[in-house]
Amino acid sequence: MEPRNVLRHLQRGLAALKLPHHRFHDLRHTAASLLLAQGCTLHTVQKILGHSQIALTSDLYGHLFMSVAREAMAGMDAALSPVAPSVAPQATVKSVN
Repeated sequence: MEPRNVLRHLQRGLAALKLPHHRFHDLRHTAASLLLAQGCTLHTVQKILGHSQIALTSDLYGHLFMSVAREAMAGMDAALSPVAPSVAPQATVKSVN
């Protein structure tokens, strides 16, 4: 397809839906953002977008990946945190006589 025709089709669709004008490239950014929000790795996003270097993907979307990574780390922290003492099982101590 001709890029002009794709853009024209996008603009007609947006207008029919009474949505604001957007560049076709904005859809790539939205797709990358949504992929990262779902937990995809930068490597996966790089492959989907066709970037030749992961550095490009990281430069453009690294800040989004870090927020997802922070959430994952917080979940890991919660999973590995000690259980509250009132809930922890009691050890049985046998006396030696």
